[in-house]
Amino acid sequence: MEIKIYKYPKDTKDLLIRDFDPNLIGEAVSAISDIINDIEENGDTALLKHERQFDCPTIESLKVTEQEFEEAEAAVSQELKDAMKVAADNIRKFHAAQLMEPIEVETTPGVVCRQKAVPLHSVGLYVPGGRAPLFSTALMLAIPARLAGCPEIAICTPPDKSGRVNPTILVAARLAGVTEVYKAGGAQAIAAMAFGTETIPKVNKIFGPGNLYVMLAKAFVAKQAHTLVDLPAGPSEVMIVADETTNPTFVPA
Repeated sequence: MEIKIYKYPKDTKDLLIRDFDPNLIGEAVSAISDIINDIEENGDTALLKHERQFDCPTIESLKVTEQEFEEAEAAVSQELKDAMKVAADNIRKFHAAQLMEPIEVETTPGVVCRQKAVPLHSVGLYVPGGRAPLFSTALMLAIPARLAGCPEIAICTPPDKSGRVNPTILVAARLAGVTEVYKAGGAQAIAAMAFGTETIPKVNKIFGPGNLYVMLAKAFVAKQAHTLVDLPAGPSEVMIVADETTNPTFVPA
């Protein structure tokens, strides 16, 4: 993949007028509609078919096994696991501080108003994999869900060509207290969580970032399956502005 580098402010104009092909949206909508309808009607059979088409040609099972969790623990360095634990602790502290206590107010004699936060029963978390596995997403989605008290938390993430989930994602999932992890990516994963299949449970709400196909699939299932979704977020672009006083080791991090 070619990475284009723009120099600010020299290339500002080029940066702002980059071409976007509107045909991509139309092609994606058509493909996603077919995938969603297929999975709604055919469950695991359709899901495995699309996983073999897009992720792993030889995939046979969708759920990550305990052995795969153990192999992931062995594959990730202790240094990285320690860093992930620090991140998990920080995320947990921040979100724990936001937990809402029930409120009860007697506004007038005999009239009591109450407010209580009730967790969703089941949530589906989409964690991007592929070339850039976002294990941080697993932590930032699963830890708040666990703190909120959601009884059922499922993670979907695409496997590699050999049918394995990136080990850092599995370590992060376990750190967050989630053991229900499924090998499914793209629009097919979103459809599976929205409608439910023989293997992947139907959820109340889907969270997580993704590419154009994931974003559009979330919009589809919100209407077609009446599944709650977080927001139609797609790929992000981040720009860092720094001068000579910046520590150069911090910028790429």
